[in-house]
Amino acid sequence: MSEAGGAKGGRGAQLKHTGLRPGWTTGACATGAATAAYTALLTGDFPDPVAITLPKGQTPAFALAAEKLTGEHAMAGIVKDAGDDPDVTHGALVRASVRLLAAGSGVVFRAGAGVGTVTRPGLPLAVGEPAINPVPRQMMRDHVAAVAQRHGGSGDVEITVSVDHGEEIARSTWNPRLGILGGLSILGTTGIVVPYSCSAWIDSIRRGVDVARAAGRTHVAGCTGSTSEKTVVAEYGLPEDALLDMGDFAGAVLKYVRRHPVDRLTICGGFAKLSKLAAGHLDLHSARSQVDKSFLAGLAADGGAGAEVAAAVADANTGLAALQLWPPLGDLVAATARDEALSVLRGAPVQVDVVCIDRAGAVVGRCAPR
Repeated sequence: MSEAGGAKGGRGAQLKHTGLRPGWTTGACATGAATAAYTALLTGDFPDPVAITLPKGQTPAFALAAEKLTGEHAMAGIVKDAGDDPDVTHGALVRASVRLLAAGSGVVFRAGAGVGTVTRPGLPLAVGEPAINPVPRQMMRDHVAAVAQRHGGSGDVEITVSVDHGEEIARSTWNPRLGILGGLSILGTTGIVVPYSCSAWIDSIRRGVDVARAAGRTHVAGCTGSTSEKTVVAEYGLPEDALLDMGDFAGAVLKYVRRHPVDRLTICGGFAKLSKLAAGHLDLHSARSQVDKSFLAGLAADGGAGAEVAAAVADANTGLAALQLWPPLGDLVAATARDEALSVLRGAPVQVDVVCIDRAGAVVGRCAPR
C-alpha cells in the first residue's frame, strides 16, 4: 500500500507534520468493494486484497471483509479504516453490490441500506439521487471500465452501495440537516482521510450555505453549538436548513458567505468564543485562540467602565467572569464582533447581527443588524 502523503504541500504535508496515520474515505472503500465485486462477476474470483488507484495516484489495497457471488450479482465489503482521525464512520462496513445490466446502460448508482438519499436542493447531487458524491462515482466508473477492459465485460452495471448501521451512524453527522435521509453520504475527493483535518467541517459549512440558498432562505445563522442553535430558533424562528453548524470556524462561514451572499447572517455563540471574533480571530478553537481579557478590559474602559472595573476585567479568570463583573460587555462584544465580521465580508451585500449567550443559552449581549 502506498503512502497517503507523498506531496510536498497540502494534505501530504499536514500528515507528515502531525505524524498521524492517514485513513481512507467511504468513497475509496466503496470503489474497492465495487471493483472486487465486478471482477468476481467477470472472472468468478474476488481479488483479495483489491487494489485501486486514487485521484492523486496513490494505490491502496483493501482486504475484503465480506463477499458473495450468485449468478449475475456480486457483493464485496470493506471495513473503513479512518486512521487516527476521530471519524464516526471508522470501522463501518461499506458494501458494494454489483449487477450486470444490458449493453448501453452505463453505470447506475443505487442507495442501499445505510446510504442516504438527497431530499433537498443545493447539494452537488439532484434531489432523489443516492448520496454518493461525484468524485466517488467517477472513481467507481473508472474502475468498472478498467475491469471491463481487462476481463472482457461491457462495463454496464448497477452498483448499490450500502453501509452496515449507516442510518444510525448518520445521526451523528450533518446529513439530516442537509436533507440527506436514510443514512450516510459516500464521500471523498482524494480518497484519503487526513487525521484531524478541518476540511470536512468547513466543506459541510459550505454545503449548508448552498442548501439554505437553494431553499430560498434569506436569513441564516452561524452557530457555535447546539445551545446557540436553540437560541436562534427561539429568537428568530429559523428553520433547520437555515442553521449553520459553524463550530469554531467563523472565518469559513464569513468567507463563503462573502462569495455566496444571503440577505442576513446572524452569528450566535458563547460570549467567550465571540469575544475572540471581536478581537479579530476567525478560528475560535481554544488551541488556536484565547480569550484576551486585556482586550475586554479595553472595551469596558471605552464603554464607560471605571478604571477599577476595567482592571478587574483584565484580571478575570474567564470571559464569562469578566462579563459578570461588567454586564454591558455583552452588547459591546456583540457589536465589535459584528464589525469584525463586516470587515471580513468586504462590502458583500449581507447584514450581520451577533447574539452572545451564556452556557444556559440566555442572551447576554446582542447588537442590531448592520
